[in-house]
Amino acid sequence: MSRNPQITNPSLWLAGANPDSFQIMDWRNWAWVVVLGMVIAGCADNDALSGEQPNVLNSTQPAETADIPAAPTTAPETNQSTFGPVPVSPEGPLDAGLESDLDALFDSLPRADLEAIDRIGASGDPRAAWLLTDIIRFTGGEIGKRTGDAWESLTAVSIPAGESPWGFTTDHMIAWDVPAPPGYINWKRQVFELVEPRWAPLFDDPNATVDWRWVSWGGVLIDDRPVGQTNVGCPQGCIPALNDPALTPAAEGSWYPDGSIVFGVVVGGEAVAFPKNIMEIHEMVNITIGGRRLGMPYCTLCGSAQAYFTDDVAPGIDLDGHDSYELRTSGLLSRSNKVMFEFHTMSVIDTFTGEAESGPLREASVVLAQTSVRTSTWGDWRAAHPDTRIVAEDGGIGRSYPSDPLRGRDDDGPIFPIGDVDPRLEVQAPVVGVIADDGTPVAFPVAVIEPLTADGASVTLGGVTVTSDGAGFTATSATTGHALAAHQAFWFAWSQFHTDTLLFQA
Repeated sequence: MSRNPQITNPSLWLAGANPDSFQIMDWRNWAWVVVLGMVIAGCADNDALSGEQPNVLNSTQPAETADIPAAPTTAPETNQSTFGPVPVSPEGPLDAGLESDLDALFDSLPRADLEAIDRIGASGDPRAAWLLTDIIRFTGGEIGKRTGDAWESLTAVSIPAGESPWGFTTDHMIAWDVPAPPGYINWKRQVFELVEPRWAPLFDDPNATVDWRWVSWGGVLIDDRPVGQTNVGCPQGCIPALNDPALTPAAEGSWYPDGSIVFGVVVGGEAVAFPKNIMEIHEMVNITIGGRRLGMPYCTLCGSAQAYFTDDVAPGIDLDGHDSYELRTSGLLSRSNKVMFEFHTMSVIDTFTGEAESGPLREASVVLAQTSVRTSTWGDWRAAHPDTRIVAEDGGIGRSYPSDPLRGRDDDGPIFPIGDVDPRLEVQAPVVGVIADDGTPVAFPVAVIEPLTADGASVTLGGVTVTSDGAGFTATSATTGHALAAHQAFWFAWSQFHTDTLLFQA
């Protein structure tokens, strides 16, 4: 595949004046600033969504810079009524002509063979529509229009005026669960590697269990900085992991307001509080607590902070002289959930489950063990854990953090395509998610269980008991009493990655 040499270094044209950019493109509330067809990957305010797509691939110039309803305890059948009839896809290999046209289209990028796009739209095989949505993600102008027209021809669904073509088409494809075309990843990686060549290792495993249909671009690039340089900025435009941040005693944490959110972790008797505003910038922390090494992803889009033990290394895994895994943010998303990876092996790991989905860690069947992350306020956490430490105001790296970096970006629902949503709760309703001893996922709506556990009482469902000490929720096995890993997340995120989840109701 030929590449335009002028865009092989995306940092020259991918927007983000802040070298430590945490910003994510928002398909529902675009804040595009387009210069000569270029797109800024920005954190959008709640402005109206433009139906016009930027043309990333064809540019060579740099950019300027509620009440919880009563709910059954098991999931209903997926409701696809709002997305219309599911397109009927053929089985087996692609038609030879369609395969040839897909080759012609992807080999022609970034300029795009428009006639090949038209022929793909006339092929009658909706499986190819997945690849059209991948093209739509990065293009605008005539290329975007022709690709959108081709998608409409394959699916018999019209893209409404004023809608984001990529958001609309991808939401439908996910909800319909259209199968991927044979060879899908080989074409998809071509367009993604035009944007970020350093994603290539993430696509290399032919036996990966990643559902590549759901993988999209989050608007930033991969954090593959050398371990020793993780705290010196991220000039290439990634979401920068924070390694071993400086911690201060609670008495030195008066800079953080008592009513502001922290994510609290206790390991080996050692308690640490992670301020939400710092986590919103870095979205990943690698740290040692209580003698254990942890990797802590925070998916701002999912409202979910998690903590994985990374020092239990599988036999035979080469970590380049290191004795623990190193978790990073790829800049890719899967149904509005961050795609994280292990830096030394370039293995994709499911952020919600800790299961390795590609690379050497998949081959070794690695599933990272979790410990609880409790969402609390700084005042409540400090009262419950007076010996806690808190991440230093400057993170230990001499930078400043705004008090509200995202400015309500996620207040109105998911800002990236997620397809259909389990209707038992509002999409952004916070839930405490736990996996029971028998592997059953169980969700407890925060709005429901807060008043029920306020006086030291507990709630139980599916073999999981949840209590609160005023500083967040803890989960234990209802049969053995031992601790279970728990974390808080938006309902849409928990339910789409745990489709068979039980749901507590009062």
